[in-house]
Amino acid sequence: MSDYLTEQNIEHITYKDTDILEKFLTEHGRIQHRRDSGLTAKHQRQVTQAIKRARYMGLLPYTRA
Repeated sequence: MSDYLTEQNIEHITYKDTDILEKFLTEHGRIQHRRDSGLTAKHQRQVTQAIKRARYMGLLPYTRA
């Protein structure tokens, strides 16, 4: 079973890929669990780090109302 990033041939994700990162946030702006996102452990770590960096840079919100 492959995950979303593997299916889309995305080898590495950065904080600038906000359109992709938003797919891994809940409706409240929290990072989805690995069992919900369906990512491998390696990709989940990359996505989590990229989301945290994007939040720090102001590209993604910390929470949604």
